Amino acid sequence: MRFALISLLALLCMPAWAAMQTVTLSVPGMTCAACPITVKAALNKVDGVSQVDVSYENREAVITFDDSRTFIEALTEATTNAGYPSTPTASDADRE
Repeated sequence: MRFALISLLALLCMPAWAAMQTVTLSVPGMTCAACPITVKAALNKVDGVSQVDVSYENREAVITFDDSRTFIEALTEATTNAGYPSTPTASDADRE
């Protein structure tokens, strides 16, 4: 009985273990050192986003998010709505 209960609890907790994802978005429209501030603010407003690092030099944003609460398309939509269209990098595009 105890084994069954432990197994059930482990199965119920599994989605929480696998829910955090990290994606890198290419944001080529960032043309000045102030642009990352706007991109970061837009991404932080998306429900489920826990961390955002934006690099003006690399023209990219690295986002950690809960994939049970949001998805990559919502992240790209947030940057586009802020005036900075973005796309997942080649390795991240394969996960979509």
